[in-house]
Amino acid sequence: MRHLLAVLTATLTLGAVPAGAVPASAVPASSVPASSVPAGAFSGSAFSARPGACRQQVLFCEDFQQLPTGGAASLKWGIDTSGGTLTVERGHRGNKVLHVHTVGNGRAFLRVDDFAAPGNRFFGRMRLRVDAFPTAPDWAHFTLVEATGSGSSEVVRPIGGQYAPTVPGVFWGVGADGGPTGDWTTWRESAPVTEDTWQCIEWTLDAAGNRVAVWIDGVARPELTASTTEHGGNDVPFVLPVVDTVKVGWQLYQDGSTPEAFDLWIDDLALSTRRLGC
Repeated sequence: MRHLLAVLTATLTLGAVPAGAVPASAVPASSVPASSVPAGAFSGSAFSARPGACRQQVLFCEDFQQLPTGGAASLKWGIDTSGGTLTVERGHRGNKVLHVHTVGNGRAFLRVDDFAAPGNRFFGRMRLRVDAFPTAPDWAHFTLVEATGSGSSEVVRPIGGQYAPTVPGVFWGVGADGGPTGDWTTWRESAPVTEDTWQCIEWTLDAAGNRVAVWIDGVARPELTASTTEHGGNDVPFVLPVVDTVKVGWQLYQDGSTPEAFDLWIDDLALSTRRLGC
C-alpha cells in the first residue's frame, strides 16, 4: 500500500547535528526545475554491463532503465521528500539515472520498505555523483543512506558526512541518531569527499558485532567503520536495528546552507547478501 501511494503521489514536489545544535525544520516544497544530468554519467548501468545481475539473488536492485523519464515512481520502492524532488533523467549517452534535488535543509529519498536481510546482514552499492557539498553553515551535516528497523531505535547512517570548519573541509563519516548512542558522525580527514565526479560507493551493515563498513571506488575505508564498542557516540553499546527500511538520497540538517540547493545523481543501486563490488 505504501508503494502504491508513492506511485500516486510521486509527481508531487514536494539528524545529526553537532552537539548543542538544533536542526531546522524542512523547507517548503520547491518547484525549482531539475538541472540536466552532468557530463560523464555512466554510458550503461553495471547491471546491463553484467547481464542478469538483477535476476540474481539480490535483495533489491534498481538501475532506472525501465522507468519513464520525469517524476520518479515505482511499485518496487516509495519516496520520502520534503523540500526536494526525485526525477528520472536520461544521461548524455542514453542511460537513465535518478536525479536527487533538494533546497536548503530539504530531503529527497528513494525508500525501500519491507526490507529483510538474512541474519540482518547485507551489502549496498550505488554509483554516485554529487554536484557540490555544503561549505556552510559550520558543521553542516548530510546523509545519503539511512537504515532503520525494529529492536533498536538507532537511525543508522552508513553513508554521510560533515563540513568541518576547523580543517576546513568536507569529509565522509559514518553516523547515527535517535538511539542510546546519541547524535554523532565520525567524519575523518583521511576521507575527503569528491565533487562532480562519478564514484562507486559501497557499504555493509552486519548484526554480528553491529558492524558498519564502507568502500569507495572498491577500496575499503577502515576509518569509516563502526561496531558495538567502537563508534562516535555515547559510551554505551551501539546496536543495529533489524533493518526493514533503507533510504537512499540526500538530506541536510541545517538551514542557511551554501550552496542553497543540492543536486546529485544515483545509478546502479543494489542491496544484496553479498558484496557486489564496482
